[in-house]
Amino acid sequence: ASPSGTMGRFTVWDYVVFAAMLLVSAVIGIYYAFAGGGQKTSKDFLMGGRSMSALPVALSLTASFMSAVTVLGTPAEIYRYGAIFCIFAITYGLVVLCSAEIFLPVFYKLGITSTYEYLELRFNKYLRLCGTALFIIQTASKPQSCSTLYTGIVIYAPALALNQVTGFDLWGAVVATGVVCTFYCTLGGLKAVVWTDVFQVGIMVAGFSSVIIRAVVVQEGIGRIVNDSYYGGRLNFWDFNPNPLQRHTFWTIVIGGTFTWTGIYGVNQSQVQRYIACKSRFHAKLSLYINLVGLWAILACAALCGLALYSIYKDCDPWTAKQVSALDQLMPYLVLDILHDFPGLPGLFVASAYSGTLSTVSSSINALAAVTVEDLVKPYFRSLSEKKLSWISMGMSLFYGGVCIAMAALASLMGALLQAALSIFGMVGGPLLGLFALGILCSFANGIGAFVGLVSGFVISLWVGIGSQIYPPLPERTKPLYLSTAGCNISSGNLTSTENPLTTVFNTPTAERPALADNWYSLSYLYFSTLGTLTTVVVGIIISLLTGGLKQNTDRKFLLTKEDFLSNFSRSKSKTEVLNSKRFTMAAEGTDNPAFSHIEMDVASNQNKVNGLHI
Repeated sequence: ASPSGTMGRFTVWDYVVFAAMLLVSAVIGIYYAFAGGGQKTSKDFLMGGRSMSALPVALSLTASFMSAVTVLGTPAEIYRYGAIFCIFAITYGLVVLCSAEIFLPVFYKLGITSTYEYLELRFNKYLRLCGTALFIIQTASKPQSCSTLYTGIVIYAPALALNQVTGFDLWGAVVATGVVCTFYCTLGGLKAVVWTDVFQVGIMVAGFSSVIIRAVVVQEGIGRIVNDSYYGGRLNFWDFNPNPLQRHTFWTIVIGGTFTWTGIYGVNQSQVQRYIACKSRFHAKLSLYINLVGLWAILACAALCGLALYSIYKDCDPWTAKQVSALDQLMPYLVLDILHDFPGLPGLFVASAYSGTLSTVSSSINALAAVTVEDLVKPYFRSLSEKKLSWISMGMSLFYGGVCIAMAALASLMGALLQAALSIFGMVGGPLLGLFALGILCSFANGIGAFVGLVSGFVISLWVGIGSQIYPPLPERTKPLYLSTAGCNISSGNLTSTENPLTTVFNTPTAERPALADNWYSLSYLYFSTLGTLTTVVVGIIISLLTGGLKQNTDRKFLLTKEDFLSNFSRSKSKTEVLNSKRFTMAAEGTDNPAFSHIEMDVASNQNKVNGLHI
């Protein structure tokens, strides 16, 4: 059943490697707690003093984008459904292009810390509070949209999968990961988050590489892996079926995936907070494009692991043979199968999975602290000093870290109900993207139209989302590929068959399915965000036009303009200019925000500017 004929277990060296990863992460947090005089202001803590360079930010974006779901789930996805998942490489390019050219210029020139601050400046404070509240409670079906609920899951789920296969201590890993992550987030702020991500992305690549190299050796060359994958139907890259009900086709991945991930890269606080912390707009934009290379590299590694999985187990599928109880246990199973003779390497793989967990959770904790301080504390307690705000930011990081650990414990008790909750909360991303798109791209969009559009998009998204959970798509929509057990010779299993809550769905007999179940509720999950975004934008435009949107005068600094695009190529705005610029204050209808200290908002000088914008 396995290449080696025997299955290993974790050794002391594997635990040493895992502990070393946690220790280095903690040390980075301690260093940035005191480096440069410590975290003197909330901007130092939440934004790294707006002094970050492109390369570390790019690696940080890559690390948090690729969580333990990527390390454990993507290879299993390719093993089960084929390499069509690799079409996401095109999607990532479109997402980065949209984020860098549409959303980044507007967010960066405003000098904001919370993306939801933009909603008050462009519309009103009620929409800002809506956006903030949705982010804090939001949990997405993808890890990079994570917040309080999802962070608990992203800690618990890989621990459960690894425990069932390797015997790796479940709650020891959960608590250690949560505590270390909270520790360096609370002490070191954004700089600690970014630099630990840089370290952790290296661990992720090393873990993937060890598996790929050993698999190539076991299979006597990459040619055999590719050949097995071809004849097993796994190289199904090009499926141009336009049917929106099909789970993965070229069109669902490119169109639906672009909307889904732009909602994360373009407007989600966890991602935006880091690239607008760069020392210039050039560095911010460059960080996104360098990150794109990282996304492609990680995707390639995960795809190779998935194809290696199939090549090795093409004649004896461990999942069908009940050697693992869930698909996300296949990678740990493979690691112990082919790397058990190399002490420390299984531990390196576990460290790579948990590096994804740490990077995702730390980004979430820092982002949650930022929106809480910027959107819920500063507007209502204007007399607080920067030092006090810095301490409050640290306190919020500590609080949210504790919540994440508590949510991980809760995840172990909720079972199938949790999967439904995760997907339903994930419907928030599309309407929020539509709300920001309205503000940035439509000068006539007003607060009434934006609010009605947001509610409409949210209702439509919840409708299809809840329906898809109650009546999941039939197998012909998901198109799982054939798995064989013809070559198995297994006398007894050695794995605990505890059900993973993230692989459980509600199963409804076909006879009970209503008419909507096989069309509307069977819509590809990648189109959920697309549907929410388009509904929000279309309804928002119509309502704005009906409520006098064309009569309002919208300040051009809140819109994407031609000057924004041209100024993206300028590297002239130095850190010194930014720090020495005069603070920008809004007119009576806006918010007097001390965070607006960016050089581009210094409207006192009109030299080389058009309407407050650099050209």
